Amino acid sequence: MTHPAGGVAPVSTRVMNLATFLTQAARRDPEGIGLVMGGARWSWAEFEARTDALAAALQDRFGLRKGDRVMCQSQNCMEMMQAMFAVWRAGGVWVPANFRQMPEEVTYLTQASGARFLICNAGFPGHAAACRAGCPELEVVLAIGAADFGASVQDVTAEFMGRRPQVAAVERDDPCWFFFTSGTTGRPKASVLTHGQMAFVVTNHLADLMPGLTGDDASLVVAPLSHGAGVHQLTQVARGVKTVLMPSEKFDVATVWELVREWRVSTMFTVPTILKLLAEDPSTADADTGSLRYVIYAGAPMYRVDQQKALAVFGKVLVQYFGLGECTGNITVLPARLHQAEDGPEARIGTCGHARTGIEIQVQDEEGREVAPGQTGEICVIGPAVFAGYYDNPGANAKAFRDGWFRTGDLGHMDEAGFLYITGRQSDMFISGGSNVYPREIEEKILTHPAISEVAVLGMPDPLWGEIGWAVCVPVAGATVGEADLAEWLDGKVSRYKMPKRFLIWEALPKSAYGKITKKMIREELEARGLIA
Repeated sequence: MTHPAGGVAPVSTRVMNLATFLTQAARRDPEGIGLVMGGARWSWAEFEARTDALAAALQDRFGLRKGDRVMCQSQNCMEMMQAMFAVWRAGGVWVPANFRQMPEEVTYLTQASGARFLICNAGFPGHAAACRAGCPELEVVLAIGAADFGASVQDVTAEFMGRRPQVAAVERDDPCWFFFTSGTTGRPKASVLTHGQMAFVVTNHLADLMPGLTGDDASLVVAPLSHGAGVHQLTQVARGVKTVLMPSEKFDVATVWELVREWRVSTMFTVPTILKLLAEDPSTADADTGSLRYVIYAGAPMYRVDQQKALAVFGKVLVQYFGLGECTGNITVLPARLHQAEDGPEARIGTCGHARTGIEIQVQDEEGREVAPGQTGEICVIGPAVFAGYYDNPGANAKAFRDGWFRTGDLGHMDEAGFLYITGRQSDMFISGGSNVYPREIEEKILTHPAISEVAVLGMPDPLWGEIGWAVCVPVAGATVGEADLAEWLDGKVSRYKMPKRFLIWEALPKSAYGKITKKMIREELEARGLIA
């Protein structure tokens, strides 16, 4: 069979079911430790058997059909990882929510995804009740732990132990994961990730972020498995790397270092706010970090001053990547060898790295034309890691793609060598007196003040200039700094039109469920404080 143009049509688009990664790990090292949480240990063989049992129950007792969406509301736990692989094995689509979201938010996600199944941790009865009441398509609710709103995953697993499911046959473009965007500029959208796409992402993560992983490595999870950390752990399973979960949902730096020491942890996935906490916590001074090989951070750009602190503490083990959920992290990588603590021409200060393997990046103007090196435009990408589109949202898809390129909504520029520099989100840029102002540049300057720990610069309406900047600043613990001090200190470091007209001093900045500082939440807080209408 050939296409009209003469190309050969694929004989098959069948691909491996992602759950097979677990089966392969269990075959290679059945008695090796695969999953750890507190005092609990699962060998790879036990992990595989539990996954088989739950997948069989989903098919045979609860009637899961290929393509059914399965919402999950749970903090990190062993059963959450078991459920992810069981859903894939049975042919379902994994739809995880961040456990910190409110019942009405998870209800919306359940509605938007058309989920027929809900797996809900016993600690969230209000979420289960809200989803039952607000989602008529929801038919099956299972509980992780003992709860009165559904059968227990643990009990169902025990009942079906030893049973094998019918492993779902999947095509390259069959959905496997609805990866909800964080909703920083609107309601979350479901990015459709597929089995074929995710197989590429796993391979790419292992090649670009963590080359050379083996079963001797160990990975510590310090972020919610619902998003980037879940993708990271999938890559660990693919290489038989044991996964160590924090013993509770509370993030405690001293506990992190105890687990790193005990399990000789070699990889961690973090976001810049967590990496900043790890670098600055007093317990870090005495920590045994010698086993760390790859400390990966993503999810938001990291300010230079924070990057330098982390490099001073951990050495050349930091790996940065840039990539939205729609590209599953696969846009750029700045490997450990290219992280430089000292400023200078070799440091490429501010870059988020070069293109990931198999990914092409263009910085484009408003018409979709590639701009010259050094010029600012929208970062656009193509490649096998780009998602299949937003679920049931043709309007969003039309805006997100242009001539086959995915439009990230991030602004930046590229240098002659292909290194990318993020200026900020399109929605963050403001125009003051006819000139474009990119908040990130100003934030970087403010953060070099020794008394400032965090900052966010926003554009606010102004009758004379159109928009002006406000800087919301958080001092270092114990430090005192005033608006006049910051204005005087910043004078001469940025152009006059970029100078914030107000400096607000807060005790903390609001953050999203993923630890990101979002301008949307800061605006909401400004409104709540009566500072803007």
